[in-house]
Amino acid sequence: MKRLTISDIAARAGVSIGAVSFALNDRPGVSEATRRRILAIAAEMGWRPSAAARGLSESRAHTVGLVIARSADTLGVEPFFMKFIAGVESELALTRTALLLQVVPDHARSIEAITDWWAERRIDGLIVMDLWADDARLPVLESMGVPAVLVGRPRPGGMPAVWNDDAAAVTEAVDFLVGLGHRRIARVAGLPALEHTQVRTAAFHAAMERHGLSPTTVVDTDYTWAAGAQATRDLLAAAAPPTAITYDNDVMATAGLSVAGQLGVEVPRELSIVAGDDSQLCEMVFPTLTALSRDVQAYGVHTARTLVELLDGRSPGSFQDATARLVARRSTAAAP
Repeated sequence: MKRLTISDIAARAGVSIGAVSFALNDRPGVSEATRRRILAIAAEMGWRPSAAARGLSESRAHTVGLVIARSADTLGVEPFFMKFIAGVESELALTRTALLLQVVPDHARSIEAITDWWAERRIDGLIVMDLWADDARLPVLESMGVPAVLVGRPRPGGMPAVWNDDAAAVTEAVDFLVGLGHRRIARVAGLPALEHTQVRTAAFHAAMERHGLSPTTVVDTDYTWAAGAQATRDLLAAAAPPTAITYDNDVMATAGLSVAGQLGVEVPRELSIVAGDDSQLCEMVFPTLTALSRDVQAYGVHTARTLVELLDGRSPGSFQDATARLVARRSTAAAP
């Protein structure tokens, strides 16, 4: 089917292309009666303005960017990202704004993508995830003047942030396990360069110290199933294996549960497991996994809403999302 153009509307209305352009863009140059007639004909013919042309006339692309510096394989099995993006999309749809998503292996490639998008006027703003403690992307964004919202703890510099209290959630998990009598508690963490991984690990050490305990160990990983499985094997092979393990996400926790079963370690009688994210994965396995649960889709909604407000010329402050709460299921029990 041929795409409708303003020439088609002009032919139907019996007016010039310029008159149609004036009417559709609400500009002077035609009488009010002619404007109403052209708009009625355009609506009848199913006219929709070109997003690209509208963007040029308004100096807006009506698109925001999200570059994720992770392995594409990780993204494919990580429920967190799918829920977060679903929340972002649901909010952007209210303003007919599109999401431009790209997955890259590292921050250097991330900076290349952002620079190209901004130079080509393909985006109006950016969502910045997986913040590093020393994040090379932020000075670049500031120098280019790209409107951006950080998904992580607020930082000096003026960029609004949407974040939650990772430290409080980790502390709740440790307190819960200590309350069950566990004294040898290990942590399988995510990428060590990520700021939220560092915050969680520091909170873990602080909570253990407050209870007069030394962490059995902390293992850094890349969030994948394979890394979670290997970390679990190493921990359970130790001379004094942990009686409880916390994992930074649901994927690694399910891997840990699988490895425990392979090694003949009974969960939860001999080993308790806590997942750092909650998803259907945690309820699809047996025993079901105790997890730190939060509304990830709402997290995405709040992030997109903050960015839209920023693009509309408002000055949104940073927003603290709800802290994850521990949902106890069958993978945790009293220490052996």
